[in-house]
Amino acid sequence: MTKEKAVDQDQHLIETTVSSAIMAQGKMLTVRYDEARLPNGIISGREYVIHPGAVVVVALTPTGEVVLERQFRYPLKQVFIELPAGKIDPDEPVLTTGQRELLEETGYTAQTWVKLGVQHPCIGYSNEVIHIYLATDLSLGAHARDIDEAMDVFVWPFERIMQAIEIGDITDSKTMSAMLLAERYLRKQPLPDVGIEKAGAK
Repeated sequence: MTKEKAVDQDQHLIETTVSSAIMAQGKMLTVRYDEARLPNGIISGREYVIHPGAVVVVALTPTGEVVLERQFRYPLKQVFIELPAGKIDPDEPVLTTGQRELLEETGYTAQTWVKLGVQHPCIGYSNEVIHIYLATDLSLGAHARDIDEAMDVFVWPFERIMQAIEIGDITDSKTMSAMLLAERYLRKQPLPDVGIEKAGAK
């Protein structure tokens, strides 16, 4: 199906913006309140968050382990296990964001980068898009974290991460989505020592 046909098919679902106003403006996020005309003609309010977008990286070491982070997330007052990730700076190419964030947070650089896809993590209240990359041929150097970043960096085997997702020890949505896409990619184009068949076995 072409994009044009998809638009025509969905026309009866489209909401049209009537007015838009900023409710709150932060350093990174903007909260807007729009009035939208629904397909049935009724005007309804829509509150949502404008986000600059982000990149998440599945970084595989030469032995096939995945680079992870443990860090405190203030909104939930909880420490989470996550893949390296970060927001896109203004006018920054998404690949550059991934390369920069991987180095800054973990100290790793990668020679090979593959775009796996995108994720829309909170479609009900934000326009955020997360770009997902697989990074291989890693080298470890020194990290360059911001002064307000505190995290533990470590590696786990691919299988252990998939098990942690399955039992609920990893609940971060971008990490879960990225690992799923990485698993599917590596099934089709396996890398040495990743153990992807074992990771997907039941």
